[in-house]
Amino acid sequence: DGQTREHALLAYTLGVKQLIVAVNKMDTTKWSEDRFNEIVKEVSNFIKKVGFNPKTVPFVPISGFNGDNMIDVSPN
Repeated sequence: DGQTREHALLAYTLGVKQLIVAVNKMDTTKWSEDRFNEIVKEVSNFIKKVGFNPKTVPFVPISGFNGDNMIDVSPN
């Protein structure tokens, strides 16, 4: 998504040293691990080009609508 790319570039430009990537709407894919891994791969490739080290960036599957993994750990 273009906005995600913009935000990553802006964060790096502003000197942000650490990122946490929340992968939202995972409930709509029935918490598909394959889809999550696809997104992790795609975003990792981009943030690496921007200048971040993707190996140090945690990716968290969430559902903002249901609140999964937002505050408390979800079994999903």
